[in-house]
Amino acid sequence: MATTNDLKNGMVLNLDGELWAVVEFQHVKPGKGGAFVRTTLKNVLSGKVVDKTFNAGTKVETATVDKRTMQYLYADGDDYVFMDLETFDQIHVPGGTVGEAANYLLPEAEATVATHEGVPLYIELPTSVVLEITYTEPGLQGDRSTGGNKPATVETGATVQVPLFITTGEKIKVDTRDGRYLGRA
Repeated sequence: MATTNDLKNGMVLNLDGELWAVVEFQHVKPGKGGAFVRTTLKNVLSGKVVDKTFNAGTKVETATVDKRTMQYLYADGDDYVFMDLETFDQIHVPGGTVGEAANYLLPEAEATVATHEGVPLYIELPTSVVLEITYTEPGLQGDRSTGGNKPATVETGATVQVPLFITTGEKIKVDTRDGRYLGRA
C-alpha cells in the first residue's frame, strides 16, 4: 500500500483487480478545497489509457512487477519460451502477451519480460534490432536513395518498408516500436 502522494511515473497500481501503470501524475493544490492528484493511467494488459483523479493522501494498492532480462529460445505452438539468464528457469509467454513484438524476435535475442505473481504481463524489446532481408523485389536502374520505398520480408516473416536500393540478403536495422527502417546494419 502507498498513498497518492508517493506516486511516481512507471509505478504499477492494482485498482479493482486490474493492473494500471502510472504514465503521468500531477499534484494539484487549488485555492479552495483539498489537494488532489490528477493521473494518467495505462492498463498493463489491454493498453487502454484513462485519466483518474484521487484525493491527496488516499491509499492505493501497489503491485509488484518483476522485470527480468530473458533470452528468447523458441516458439512452442502459440507460446513463446523465454529463459531467465540468471536462474536458467524457462517460462512460457502466450502469443497474445508477446503481440507485435513477435515480428522482431529472433532465437537467442534478449528481451525484458515483466511478470506479476508469476504471470507474464508484457515483453519489452530493445528499441532497434538487426534483421536480414529474405526477400525483396530487385531495384531497377535509376532507383535512387531519395526515391520511394518497397516492401521487404525479413527473417522473422515481418514486412518492412525499405528504400529501393536495398537488396535481398542485406542486414538492416529496424525500430521495434513502429517497424520503421532505420538503415543498413
